[in-house]
Amino acid sequence: MSKKMVRKDFSLTNEELLLQETLFHTANGYIGVRGNFEEGYPESFVSSRGQYINGFYDIADMKQAEQLYGFPNKKQVLLNVADTQSIHLYLDEEEVTVFTDRIHGLTRVLDMENGLALRSFVWKSKQGKEVEISYRRMTSLVLLPLFTIEVEVKSRDFSGKVSIVSEHFGTAENFVNPDDPRMAAEAEKYLTVKECVYDEEKQMSSITAETTNSNLRVQTVVFHEVSDSLELGAIEEHEGITTVFDGEITEGETISLNKYSLFLDSRRYDLKTDASLLAKEVKKQPLEGWYRKQKEYLAAFWNQSSVSVEGDPLLNDSLNYSLYSLLQSAGKDGISNIAAKGLSGEGYEGHYFWDTEIYMLPFFTLTHPEIAKKLIEFRYNILESAKENAAVLGHKQGALFPWRTISGMECSGYYPSGTAQYHINSDIAYSIIQYYQATGDLETLLSYGGEILIETSRLWLDAGSYENGSFKLNCMTGPDEYTCVVNNNYYTNISVQYQLSWLADHYPLLKEKQAPFLDRLGVTDEEIADYRKASEAMYLPYSEELQIQAQDDSFLAKPVLPIEELPKEKFPLLLNYHPLFLYRHQVCKQADLVLAYFLHDQAFNKEEMKRGYDYYEKLTTHDSSLSSCIFSIVANQIGDVEKAYHYFDESSKIDITNSHGNTQDGIHAANMGGTYLGLVFGFAGLRIRKDHLALNPRLPKKWHALHFTVNYQGSPIKVAAGKQEIILTTEGNEPKRIVVYDHEYTLTASQSLKIPYRKEG
Repeated sequence: MSKKMVRKDFSLTNEELLLQETLFHTANGYIGVRGNFEEGYPESFVSSRGQYINGFYDIADMKQAEQLYGFPNKKQVLLNVADTQSIHLYLDEEEVTVFTDRIHGLTRVLDMENGLALRSFVWKSKQGKEVEISYRRMTSLVLLPLFTIEVEVKSRDFSGKVSIVSEHFGTAENFVNPDDPRMAAEAEKYLTVKECVYDEEKQMSSITAETTNSNLRVQTVVFHEVSDSLELGAIEEHEGITTVFDGEITEGETISLNKYSLFLDSRRYDLKTDASLLAKEVKKQPLEGWYRKQKEYLAAFWNQSSVSVEGDPLLNDSLNYSLYSLLQSAGKDGISNIAAKGLSGEGYEGHYFWDTEIYMLPFFTLTHPEIAKKLIEFRYNILESAKENAAVLGHKQGALFPWRTISGMECSGYYPSGTAQYHINSDIAYSIIQYYQATGDLETLLSYGGEILIETSRLWLDAGSYENGSFKLNCMTGPDEYTCVVNNNYYTNISVQYQLSWLADHYPLLKEKQAPFLDRLGVTDEEIADYRKASEAMYLPYSEELQIQAQDDSFLAKPVLPIEELPKEKFPLLLNYHPLFLYRHQVCKQADLVLAYFLHDQAFNKEEMKRGYDYYEKLTTHDSSLSSCIFSIVANQIGDVEKAYHYFDESSKIDITNSHGNTQDGIHAANMGGTYLGLVFGFAGLRIRKDHLALNPRLPKKWHALHFTVNYQGSPIKVAAGKQEIILTTEGNEPKRIVVYDHEYTLTASQSLKIPYRKEG
């Protein structure tokens, strides 16, 4: 099954092209390039022409109407660092563009098996002569600073002059939209060019720019390979470097230009020496060699990651795009993480949220644990900043991770739906626990994972208090951002309970293995006993009248907001109603208590989950793209497979169909992770338990089978779930304990498991 996204003969409207800038972006977790046309658009068009480095930022002012103590007044902002995309092609001095009625066959392809983005069309001159034009882009997954563009001009019956103008600009502006709180509201100058040089001997341009406030530097280097029929012409230096190649093309001839761009930042590289070394590395092999390495990398990726269903081709296309985009988005160096829009756009200003740990990290934990490990390492690398953040908020001990950040600074300007979401601590803890249980990687737990668990647990003891023998957590916000700063948010409390209990249970292991942080942090048996006590005394609000869990202490006492009566144009509610109006009603932006049913499913029975699900479903607007996938998973848990499919179908195709109408700002990265969760944790019913892997497959009517591979404790396990039987195979050396439909099995390499499908699983 080919893994390609194809668009043919599409309309050249501004709206469509902005959408395609996102859909056809190329990235590798370090650099990201929006899918802009090399030649640009008409002057009347708006474009978010962007090239980004994950974790490279400047610091901007964040105005507060009233600057109270502890309110952040600065924020980190992902920068559009350069423009090396621009290439202009001239034939007989006429610029080749698609914005003319003399083109046909316009096609774009995102090739996810070869890691390339292609654009091609046939252009006709004023004299009626035709030329085939193609642009091929690659952001290397093997050499992360490398981005390439290959331009190919194939003459059908045209003969004449050809000129290719390649531009390299060292500064670029960030995109702004003052009407959308998810985007930057004001244009600011973030970068200043400090050095702009062209090395004639190496035929290579280099531009170094410096941020205004963060004292970071970025260097971009550009060089070319061209056909023999092209010669280097003029070199122009004006706010950048323009390189011109001139020549002749004859009927039937093909000429090409390969443009290599290298991106380096001062957080990771020595800009004085590394650019030259990387350029030498690139030149050791032709572009075809880099294409081959890209294909090999992706062959291994898909072998470990591929998920497919029988019976829904569009879903498979969306699945491929989602998993490929997650790979493109994930930081792989411990310095960066996964931004809300990946590296496809500037929505949410390049910030990292809890989305990573709850929605995206599970995919990497189960398929590419080496990437998951680096994402956890990022949190450890900002742990000191998290401790400082906790102190600002008045805590005497522990760490509180910032709600949104790039390198540790709290960048949330509105604390009720930002900083008050303390659950980010337990979300990070949950991801560490899941990673350990899935991989058995004790070294990571001992070296830094356990330290994060200790420091975040210390925060909980300081933030909570006892009342009538119950441990309570007041003045916090759960995942539902339409209900803020409440007492005893159920999701937060049960997540903290799980974290504290797990840490207390595993403290003897940490002591036995002499985890180095125990002595350094002064961890005592008494401290661990306090965690156990708080966990056992955790208050979990419940309505005896309704026989359901309460989202928090006051939620069920509020009037219900009749969302079914609201006009469609009033959604999303956060853009059309004052926050206090929303806070005073029973209305949910996204899954909150229902998310607890998923992550902590063993704490509930099916009947109580169904009662709670039915109640909160009526109150949830799904204004967040993080919501529908969770409702799908829990619908499966309570046995409503067709409702699960309804929610899954709604959420799984958000970007390729632009169903939320804002994909032009960037992909919905967390929802892409949620799509994986919906399939593997939802319809396959996979759970990573303390000492085994559990499966409980349920398939909707439309599907015939579900296929996927996971890596469990070093062994790849292939799952084929059909409506007759479930087949499990592994090539791992160690036998694995697997529980399917509550029956225990041992899976070995010598014998596959074949288990009858249970319709009412």
